[in-house]
Amino acid sequence: MKLTPCAPTRPASTQAWLVATGVLCALGAPLGQAQTTPAAAPAAAAAPSAFPDMTSIVAKFAPTVVNISVRGTRKVSTNTELAGDTGAQRSQEDDAMNNFLREFQLRFGGLPPQLQMPVRGEGTGFIVRSDGLILTNAHVVSDAEEVVVKLTDRREFLAKVLGTDKVSDIAVLKIEASNLTVASLAPTAPLHVGEWVLAIGSPFGFESTVTAGVISATRRTLPGDGSIPFIQTDAAVNPGNSGGPLINMRGEVVGINSQIYSRSGGYQGLSFAIPIDVAQRIAQQILRTGTVRHAKLGVAVQEVDQTLAESFKLDRSAGALIVEVVNDSAAQKAGLVSGDVVLAVNGRPVEMAGDLSAHVSMSQPGDQLELEVWHLGARKTLHARLEDGKAPTLPATQAVVTNPTGRFGLALHAQKPDDKREAGAVTGLLIDSVSGPAERAGVQPGDLLLAIDGVPVTTVAQVGAIAARANKSAALLVQRGGMKIYVPLRLG
Repeated sequence: MKLTPCAPTRPASTQAWLVATGVLCALGAPLGQAQTTPAAAPAAAAAPSAFPDMTSIVAKFAPTVVNISVRGTRKVSTNTELAGDTGAQRSQEDDAMNNFLREFQLRFGGLPPQLQMPVRGEGTGFIVRSDGLILTNAHVVSDAEEVVVKLTDRREFLAKVLGTDKVSDIAVLKIEASNLTVASLAPTAPLHVGEWVLAIGSPFGFESTVTAGVISATRRTLPGDGSIPFIQTDAAVNPGNSGGPLINMRGEVVGINSQIYSRSGGYQGLSFAIPIDVAQRIAQQILRTGTVRHAKLGVAVQEVDQTLAESFKLDRSAGALIVEVVNDSAAQKAGLVSGDVVLAVNGRPVEMAGDLSAHVSMSQPGDQLELEVWHLGARKTLHARLEDGKAPTLPATQAVVTNPTGRFGLALHAQKPDDKREAGAVTGLLIDSVSGPAERAGVQPGDLLLAIDGVPVTTVAQVGAIAARANKSAALLVQRGGMKIYVPLRLG
């Protein structure tokens, strides 16, 4: 299963059809200047006992939603990687393009190192200011030489890109128009699982398509998007819905449809939207300065389930479990370590991992956070001053050679030089085989054991000693490939 941004590019030529289809998904936001009267909204939400009448919401909100099409070029490497995509997750279209280029070279001879391939793309956006300010996804206008915005009254405008932010995937566009109907944007307020929501967009080019569903979850943390507390819905979102608004039953934008979780690349019941308050902050920075500064704490986190709570001697399953701390980051300087559980930020409880991400994403570089942390069985208070820019790389460490043993159902050995290189020079013990509790918990041969109950392990004897005094549960920090995760072991 994979996360896919929700709008494809469409190449301008037959050969270019094999170029990777980037996903064009937009994020909306309110912007602080005077607006004309927002799209009118119903006086109240439908009664809980009946299905809501969405027709009036759609009729009044639809004029604020626009179709976006782009034309441009994309650099494509004639080697094994697409230019500019090194290290990124490769798509089936990337592989198809590379296969085509290899076959072309075999049949017709060499090609230059890079080719400029024409591409077309489609996405969605919505109007947030009456003078033609529009929000969409940064992917929609990436590498675009021409951006065309089409309104629901069929008028078309060439748009100017005022700014983009790839981290949050937001772009701000401007068209030369006036007296446009603008979207009503929801005030900051808690969302509730089960609320009805609407999505409007252009899936597969079918403009002004309306789908409906409910909020499935809030504050959802996704792989690779730890700074965004996503809204999860079951409203149908497909390629072309990029940037479309997620609308509540009061006719207000609560989020911007951004990604889908799918095995096929199409909708399978899991759609994700960026909360409107997060999008507002990004868009306003773009308008003020043309750039966006992102606060960084420098941690990877996961949820705390019951077994992990028992392992760390917490009284309940809550908080954000620190899996990894980036070297020389704000988190490390504050004293956070792997195995700590953040329970509150600035006095506000952290119930799930996404709450910590939300606090960080709504802060600015230089802001100080007061963190209430569960550290080795006791509460402590730390202060982290958030930093700017990309997080530094993780440190390299030395491997320790030991001998195999086991009690958790693990057979272990110390890393050899080749093991160390494959693991990225991370200290730990290589797991040869699993049985009993480790097997039931999903630990796999080849995983690297890094810590138990928050305590780093470097020798098999150390693991044996921890196992001997373990009670009913233990939390193993393992690395599998490039990902680290705490695995809860139930021992009794």
